[in-house]
Amino acid sequence: MGHARRRVVRRTVRLAAAGGLILGGVMVTRAAAGEPAAGTATVRSAPADSGAAVVQRLGAARTAGTWTGSDGRTVVAVTDTKAADTVRRAGLRAERVSHSTQDLTAATAALAAAPRVAGTAWSLDYPANEVVVLADGSVSAADWSRLGSVARAAGTFVRMERTAGSFTPLVDGAEPILSTAGRCSAGFNVTNGQADFVLTAGHCGPVGSLWFTEADGTRQLGRTVARTFPGKDFSLVRYANGRASTDTVATGKGGSVTITGTGEATVGQRVSRSGSTSGLRTGRVTAVGATVNYPEGTVTGLIQTSVCAEPGDSGGPLFAGGTALGVTSGGNGDCAKGGTTFFQPVGDALTALGVHLVVAAKGTSDGAATASPAASATATAGAAATGDRSTGLSLPRSGDDAAALASRLAHRRNIGPGLLVAGGSLVALVAARWIRDERDRRSYRRSYSTLWS
Repeated sequence: MGHARRRVVRRTVRLAAAGGLILGGVMVTRAAAGEPAAGTATVRSAPADSGAAVVQRLGAARTAGTWTGSDGRTVVAVTDTKAADTVRRAGLRAERVSHSTQDLTAATAALAAAPRVAGTAWSLDYPANEVVVLADGSVSAADWSRLGSVARAAGTFVRMERTAGSFTPLVDGAEPILSTAGRCSAGFNVTNGQADFVLTAGHCGPVGSLWFTEADGTRQLGRTVARTFPGKDFSLVRYANGRASTDTVATGKGGSVTITGTGEATVGQRVSRSGSTSGLRTGRVTAVGATVNYPEGTVTGLIQTSVCAEPGDSGGPLFAGGTALGVTSGGNGDCAKGGTTFFQPVGDALTALGVHLVVAAKGTSDGAATASPAASATATAGAAATGDRSTGLSLPRSGDDAAALASRLAHRRNIGPGLLVAGGSLVALVAARWIRDERDRRSYRRSYSTLWS
């Protein structure tokens, strides 16, 4: 029993020391490589989509877009056999189609050149290899007929559809950011290196709009300092105190998603949207490069989705995992009946505004709060089921919790403790090995003495 007990003790010591060595190494590595200098932000962009790369290499005359199939594989539409072979060699699935991207975009150019009809929208349906033209209930029979003539002249691959409701920017009706210009949802925190801002929808209000996070106007968020709408749909609200405190998107019930970079939406991709009216909702990207003719003007280059939205969700974030994709622009329908929602791609907005996402975890003094993965998953499911309104960008507030354990481990101040833990564990491993070897030597000498006395 004594020998067995000593073996258990030795094994426990070795395992504990090895665990400490690993933990110390993680603390040092994350603190040295993962934590930015004070006051800076690090952008970790999502990996380039391989389907988009193949499309770019083959060109618009030989391809007709890319999407994610129902099996999760990337599909690339091609117009010839050699292009299909190239796609397959890249490990992707090829699908032969009759009309190239050049054909489809020529049709959308013809639609754009026709007299503008408010309440209409069009986009490229890659899986169907068609251009889809939508018209809401506000479009008259005469306008519908004229638009149909343009569509027929553009090509047989242009499909006309009527849809319920009205295509409108989703401004009214909810917190968390409010002004005399309307009510919207915060999107993503961004920075230009000197000051921090909230990225939201451009239709939410003109430059100079003053925004608050409380309905009684007691807590000022900031003021709109840049705006583009129509044409595109994005704006910047500069924080009144000059800085953001978080890199997370709230998902309701205390959960959040940490934003780690930007990406481009792909057709078929599963996405989530967070908004202050209808909470967290999910759906799929149905088209990219969409054009919408709102009553206020035309907006181009939008992401079209099956995610529902309602007034007040405007400006809210569209994301997939930790990747920022867009901010809510407008649409039709609601979250009871469903509908189509359009989003301004976040990459285009960041480039035009000369800013980048705040994505790096800051020190605990900034008050950033991040839920654990388990808590976030629970909150996501709960918010999706209940339409929790406590969603959107996590805005600064007093009394926020300290950063999560992972963020604390990544802080620069943990380099010293990490080295200490690693060093101590290494010493413990060496000592345990030496003690074991010394005992083995003594045992051997006793045995040798007995045998050869």
